[in-house]
Amino acid sequence: MKVGIVVIGDRVSKNLMIDRNAETVENLLRDIGGRIEAKFVVPDEMDLIREKLLYLCEHGFDLVITCGGTGVSPRDVTPEATLSVVEKRLYGMEMAMMNEALKHTPTAMLSRAVVGVKKETLIVNLPGSPDAVRENLKAILPAIPHAIEKIKGSTKDCGSKF
Repeated sequence: MKVGIVVIGDRVSKNLMIDRNAETVENLLRDIGGRIEAKFVVPDEMDLIREKLLYLCEHGFDLVITCGGTGVSPRDVTPEATLSVVEKRLYGMEMAMMNEALKHTPTAMLSRAVVGVKKETLIVNLPGSPDAVRENLKAILPAIPHAIEKIKGSTKDCGSKF
């Protein structure tokens, strides 16, 4: 599974903060055969986020994970950038992440994370903290390989166990 990560944040893009999210994502994805082949760090700018998402989708990435910019702060625009790219939303994955996150903190309800598909790429927005990244990604991890199979045209029955 070819994976790209886009870390989003004004402070991390200016080296004022160290990113710990990409490492968290990489550790979790290793268990399902994911290999990180590209990593970008961009500020909270819709056009830059959109540009990186499109680049990764156009270059054969199976999975694109974004970390950061999913909240309600004025500069949080990751969901809008993602919505401008995806062709199909996967509400069930979004709900699974929200349900898991709410078990850990009531402020999780402020997340606006989007999960969707662009051509043959699954795009997943994750929050900006390593704990939230871990909680949200673990919630959908078992379904990711099957989702990518389906996106690529598999006719395998969705009712079977993952």
